[in-house]
Amino acid sequence: MSWLPTSKKELEDNQYIDAVVLPRTSDIGNFEVHRALPSKERQMVGPFIFWDQMGPGEFLSGSGLDVRPHPHIGLSTITYLFKGTMDHKDSLGNDVRIAPGDINLMSAGGGIVHSERTGEDVRKLPSELFGIQSWIAQPKKYEESKPSFQNISSNDITKIDSGGVHGKVLFGELDGLKSSIDSQWATLYLDVTIEEKNKFNIPPTFIERAIYIISGSAYFHETKIPLNTLIVLKPSVSITLQATRRTRLLVLGGEPMDGPRYIYWNFVSSRKDKIEDAKNKWLQGKFPLIINDKEEFIPLP
Repeated sequence: MSWLPTSKKELEDNQYIDAVVLPRTSDIGNFEVHRALPSKERQMVGPFIFWDQMGPGEFLSGSGLDVRPHPHIGLSTITYLFKGTMDHKDSLGNDVRIAPGDINLMSAGGGIVHSERTGEDVRKLPSELFGIQSWIAQPKKYEESKPSFQNISSNDITKIDSGGVHGKVLFGELDGLKSSIDSQWATLYLDVTIEEKNKFNIPPTFIERAIYIISGSAYFHETKIPLNTLIVLKPSVSITLQATRRTRLLVLGGEPMDGPRYIYWNFVSSRKDKIEDAKNKWLQGKFPLIINDKEEFIPLP
């Protein structure tokens, strides 16, 4: 079977596909970020309200990623790397190096500040970075909770190993395999590799789901799925992906959130007034500081 590139219209016409999101690309200095959520096609998939592919990119000696201190409310950040490392520091006092395969989960609640940088020791040599940063909205009952932080080692994440399919259950459940990580909401997040000529079924366990292929080539129902494109599935449908070569993909989603969300910059809330409060709080310097990274900050847009 030979394949031609699938157009966005062909994908949208597929009876199993609800939306197709082509990420917007930004260059932040020899490094590209591809943002799929939020978008005009779709604001959320389950609790996921933000989806950035970072790289793949390389930094020359002496350079690296520098995301200066900035605030969040009403969301949990999930950082998941394929290559490279990042140093996370936050206003709770955490100072952690994120390694490939780890889950870095920071729940903002009523307010937290963090920074993300390439480590000073890593900058001494050329380095690379490739991964996904996503945000999931917190349920209303947790929007003003105390902030929290977890860094879960790759070795402690539930593994998938079924013949020609392997990977991890980052959040949620797949065929009886359950993640031990609490995301505060019914969330699905899988990292799956399908070996060539093998199949992987995405069951309708959760109402809202999307797929995002990182590498390789796969199709379902005679439709080839393009790389680095967010494919939102119709609610509760079951699909089977077949790999024409070794393919790595992420499956994301969950149950619909408990009401709509407003998003402005790094703030997410079910209430507009809470967004305004957070904006004023940042302008007035009332968010907590990062003790060992307090000389710089990102201003309110």
